[in-house]
Amino acid sequence: MTTTDAPLKFTGVLAANLLPFTAGLSIDEGAYRAHLRWLVDAPGVTGVVVNGHAAEVASLSREERQRALAIALDEVAGACPVVSGVYADGTQEAVALARDARATGATGILVFPPTLFMWGAHLKPEMALRHFAEIASAVDLPIVIFEYPTASGIGYTPETLARLAEIPTVAAVKDWSNDIVAFEQNLRAVRATGRPVAVLSSFTMSLMASFLLGADGAISGMGSVVADLQAELFAACQKGDLERARVINDRLHPLLRVFYAPPFVDMHNRMKEALVLLGRMPHAHVRPPLTPVTAAERAEIRRALVLSRLLPA
Repeated sequence: MTTTDAPLKFTGVLAANLLPFTAGLSIDEGAYRAHLRWLVDAPGVTGVVVNGHAAEVASLSREERQRALAIALDEVAGACPVVSGVYADGTQEAVALARDARATGATGILVFPPTLFMWGAHLKPEMALRHFAEIASAVDLPIVIFEYPTASGIGYTPETLARLAEIPTVAAVKDWSNDIVAFEQNLRAVRATGRPVAVLSSFTMSLMASFLLGADGAISGMGSVVADLQAELFAACQKGDLERARVINDRLHPLLRVFYAPPFVDMHNRMKEALVLLGRMPHAHVRPPLTPVTAAERAEIRRALVLSRLLPA
């Protein structure tokens, strides 16, 4: 890949898979394979992201992350790119996880910011630059930068993001700035580098707005439930068909309200419950410290699925 004329590595809707567990909280391989197959068969899906937040990556051991990636590659390799999350608080551990992903056969890696960054790393951009540069020098794989909201303390400024985008193997940014003004600033900063770095929206609560601003696609945990609708929304925005885009956006809205209601930490628990209600996952087990949703909340999820026309009334 050159720094000037390489094509965009990732565009369209990449779905971040949920990870089903058995009652004993081990990976439910059969349910996982069925879930992956639905994702890649959904019209418009261009890739799958494993070992992300949606897969409860913080609760997975290194061996489980390798296994989750290996299963995904065995099930869907060749159908679409498979990107593996690199979730680590230290650069050396991140390099090891990136090497695991490379050895297993991932198409690319999604690099999370270390939580250490929340203690003021935005004032020392050389920390982020060193972290990514060391990963890039150790593993020759396309890198997707995970951009967090500024309020989290671990987001990158547009200036830092632009410097990171100059790293030759950086192929995309997953932008979860969660603020449409910040999203546009980041988009413009990356575009100004002149490098072919895709900007993939993770701003799921305003996906239509970010698509219309010029996002190259999306990476979304909610895609585990509605990747087909997200892909249809992206296509409508690309064509300038605003009437169709608004119709799809209205269908997604009830689910957005219930999935991302406070507490935000339960978003993926709720998505698992939705898949159970849709008959696409056998159970909604989550690993502690996460806790199952209540019966009342499950009823709200069902109502949202009905309003979105994914379940009959």
